[in-house]
Amino acid sequence: MEISLYEISGQTLRVGIRRRDDALPPLLLFNGIGANIELLEPFIDALDGHETITFDVPGVGGSPAPALPYRPGALARLSARLLDQLGHEQVDVLGVSWGGALAQQFAFQHAKRCRRLVLAATSPGHLMVPAKPTVLLKMASPRRYKDCEYMKRVAGDVYGGVLRRSPELVHRHLLHVRWSSDMGYYLQLIAVLGWSSLPWLRCLPQPTLVMAGTDDPLVPVANGHILAHLIPKARLVTIDDGHLFLVTSAGRSAALISDFLTQDPAHS
Repeated sequence: MEISLYEISGQTLRVGIRRRDDALPPLLLFNGIGANIELLEPFIDALDGHETITFDVPGVGGSPAPALPYRPGALARLSARLLDQLGHEQVDVLGVSWGGALAQQFAFQHAKRCRRLVLAATSPGHLMVPAKPTVLLKMASPRRYKDCEYMKRVAGDVYGGVLRRSPELVHRHLLHVRWSSDMGYYLQLIAVLGWSSLPWLRCLPQPTLVMAGTDDPLVPVANGHILAHLIPKARLVTIDDGHLFLVTSAGRSAALISDFLTQDPAHS
């Protein structure tokens, strides 16, 4: 990725762009909570042939914390202004986990700028089928990003899938972590408190691919069924993996998403 800093409406954003000579719109990626752009590199590498744009949310990775707390609507506007600066009128959008809320908000708020939508390991927000309390308690703190041994102990319980039986993948995942501050993590938690897309999911006009892991302790697969049922042009695909399937099953995930982004609109 080409990584640069951009000034957008008084906020500095650390942006990563993987350029490709492609007639399709770029794919704008919204990452999970506490996750810097490098954590998605295994997936981006597997998504050969598609230009991608992603950025560290304010307070995460290399993007400084904002002056004030924010909500998904504010980040959607910030994303649209970034696209203006990059010269892109329309994009495809992918949101994973926490970033799925931002992807839904962007698709609703800037519908004409979002050609197709991919929602991975995510939910409709506050009114979702929740994880077990023991899993949620582990997510309430960013400790797993800062304590390697702790991450190895809890990764299987929190993320499920292949991380239950392949601890070496946890180490590989942590190599990409660029920790910034606890404040940025808590700002992300606060941003989605009470947020829900349920009132307007039926208004989303984009062809949508909903992806869910069959062994996802954090966002149970039932949430994928809810999204696919309520979004008019959506279909659900399940991956035999956990919450981080975009990374741990990068090849399969990238192939499914590439097919969706390139297929004829009549078959979306």
